[in-house]
Amino acid sequence: MSDTDGNTEYGRKSFKRSKSHFTDRITADARDGWPVEPGRYRLVVSRACPWASRAVISRRLLGLEDALSLAIADPIQDDRSWRFTLDPDGRDPVLGIRFLSEAYDAREADYPGGVSVPAIVDVPSGRLVTNDFQQITLDLATEWTALHRDGAPDLCPARLRDEIDEVMEEVYEDVNNGVYRAGFATGQEEYETACDRLFRRLELLSARLTDRRYLVGDTITEADIRLFTTLVRFDAVYHGHFKCNRWKLTEDEVLWAYVRDLYQTPGFGDTVDFDHIKRHYYQVHTGINPTRIVPLGPDLSGWLMPHRREELGGRPFGDGTPPGPVSEGERVPAAGRP
Repeated sequence: MSDTDGNTEYGRKSFKRSKSHFTDRITADARDGWPVEPGRYRLVVSRACPWASRAVISRRLLGLEDALSLAIADPIQDDRSWRFTLDPDGRDPVLGIRFLSEAYDAREADYPGGVSVPAIVDVPSGRLVTNDFQQITLDLATEWTALHRDGAPDLCPARLRDEIDEVMEEVYEDVNNGVYRAGFATGQEEYETACDRLFRRLELLSARLTDRRYLVGDTITEADIRLFTTLVRFDAVYHGHFKCNRWKLTEDEVLWAYVRDLYQTPGFGDTVDFDHIKRHYYQVHTGINPTRIVPLGPDLSGWLMPHRREELGGRPFGDGTPPGPVSEGERVPAAGRP
């Protein structure tokens, strides 16, 4: 690990979620010039990043592994962007690049913005197609349907779309972004405002989920994916590192059971790497954690405890079926699992 690892900017200025700069869409009708084609694109992610983890979960639930290949970046990001040091010779074996920024540069020279994941890269040209984290998973669910596996769930049912969008917007503002607003706050009032909004929304979500298994309807939807990726990181990093410590997730009976239910559902927990998550947050955000010490806890064994949420009914995959086993090359290492 070099002296350039980490990023000193994190934790030294207030959080503001940047809009995605590259918003081209990969669609069935190729309206933006990017047609859905099996094998043409590569999804670049970090297992540490909640936004990227949405795409990993969606890809697996929908059975797109053979159609859309996966590149996993090193969780220890540095000022030069996400890097492929987990791969032999430090290069992505498909794209042949050392840093994700190279695909950004191929798309737009001297691009002034940050290099973010998830990102989809066009393999033949090596150019970035999109880093629109909000749209990528929606398009995987609705535009890539011809390549979905048999039994793939409908993650965005048209009849529920308005309600899904409403719930996702509340979760995005107060929870997904809320933990970052609290963690990167540079003043007491800014921190307290973010923390108050976060826990008020968590309490409302807990009440909503008291007598229903999933956020919208009786099956897993995109809304559940987006809430899960924040909740699964809550006690491991947000509670301590981001000072979101009014209470732990394990102290809310409903939310703790809800997130365990999802974690134990194929396609969710089998994509989560707690080792990557903890090392990224505690070692990259050096403005918050200058010692870069990674805590030993929390105990992960509770993630496998019975949740009893099936007593509320619901059908995780609707009329579909669970995804099959994780492929050997994409299995989370033992260090990242309970």
